[in-house]
Amino acid sequence: MRLEGGTSVILRVEMDKQVITFGELVSIIGQQGGDIVAIDVIQPGRKLEVRDLTVSVAEPAIIEALTGAVREIKGIHLVNVSDRTFLLHLGGKIQIQSKVPIKNRDDLSRVYTPGVAKVCLAIHEDQSKAHSLTIRRNTVAVVSDGTAVLGLGDIGPHAAMPVMEGKAMLFKELADVDAFPICLDTKDTEEIIAIVKAIAPTFGGINLEDISSPRCFEIERRLKEQLDIPVFHDDQHGTAVVLLAGLINALKIVGKSLDEIKVVVCGVGAAGIACSRMLLAAGVTHLVGVDKEGAIHRDTVYESAVLNEYAAITNTYNEQGSLSDVIAGADVFIGLSRPKLLSNEDVRKMKPDPIVFAMANPDPEISPEEAGTYVRVYATGRSDYPNQLNNVLVFPGIFRGALDARASTISESMKLAAAKAIASIVTDEELNEEYIIPSVFNDKVVPAVRKAVIQEAILSGVARKVPSDFRNLD
Repeated sequence: MRLEGGTSVILRVEMDKQVITFGELVSIIGQQGGDIVAIDVIQPGRKLEVRDLTVSVAEPAIIEALTGAVREIKGIHLVNVSDRTFLLHLGGKIQIQSKVPIKNRDDLSRVYTPGVAKVCLAIHEDQSKAHSLTIRRNTVAVVSDGTAVLGLGDIGPHAAMPVMEGKAMLFKELADVDAFPICLDTKDTEEIIAIVKAIAPTFGGINLEDISSPRCFEIERRLKEQLDIPVFHDDQHGTAVVLLAGLINALKIVGKSLDEIKVVVCGVGAAGIACSRMLLAAGVTHLVGVDKEGAIHRDTVYESAVLNEYAAITNTYNEQGSLSDVIAGADVFIGLSRPKLLSNEDVRKMKPDPIVFAMANPDPEISPEEAGTYVRVYATGRSDYPNQLNNVLVFPGIFRGALDARASTISESMKLAAAKAIASIVTDEELNEEYIIPSVFNDKVVPAVRKAVIQEAILSGVARKVPSDFRNLD
């Protein structure tokens, strides 16, 4: 058993009091490194008694040995083991709540029949009124098939649900966007597209999540073409936006500009391709993508049309070879692949003051310890290292802005604006090698991203509404 996010566990034990005393049980738990901090009697009895014991331990690794020892105690039946994370998920993490109370017949007649009929007819006559008269104005669907869950892979729609619930919580807590998780029991591209199109009238935006490559490209492209609401695959574009935000600030530290650096992107999946496109749009001119076969270049015809398109827009000098070959002379390494692909020797081939963004989770392409002091700026996707590049900085503010502007899409220019807004939160006085990106709990992030996204939506003509706080701006 692996305990995540805490050092306490709840043991539900059935104790035969004729065989063992509670004091003996406490003693054995203590010998295993556990400290009982709370006791709840669930079912009292003269012979058999059921209790919940909240046990604190110094480190999660102790839990497995402790529970194993309890199972072996004569007179004790270990009914269940729950950690705080499991308890938090009991019954799910989100709920639906009415905005107005129904206390009498008049209330009922206005929220439902007969009063609701005139609202329905108003929308029937002018469909755009659904954005102001229904939940659509502030609701996003978080859609997944569970095929590419971060760090877990293809675990299916049922097992993916806790992740999607968590995503919905972040939307609400950080940007007051109502989001609902929708996990689909199909991997068929056409079915997913058809289902999302069919449910689209309920939502103001679609957040695609944890859908495996290359299907995710086709699904997003077709939905963006066929729907008039924002469609955003966060694994691609959220990663790309936060990456660019971090790089903007990292380059300030080393005194380099986007148009003069060489960037090596390791991992040419959904996130890697989106990040590459974002960097090119931002001004990078020398970018080489690398997969397990080596550098993506124009002398090879790839089976994947996506890789052929990628080869056509990257690797200006048609470099070939392994990661270790093409990393030579690079200013920036972007890792979106798997652990331990980049060595200390590889890093030393890079130009002075190298920037390393090792974003593989849970273990990066190179650890900060192995990267050593030669790396000037180091960032990962992990919360236990400095400079966490986390999509949570991106999607709440982007959707808040897109919904408020009733944008028909989330354009490349809106994503670029979001990246610059996130980077701007870190002031020149605050900026240093271990602080290039704001915390996910920084309350300035969402308002800044919202403002930048709305401004760009208006300028680019995809906004169908100008929010009230923008109407008096020049």
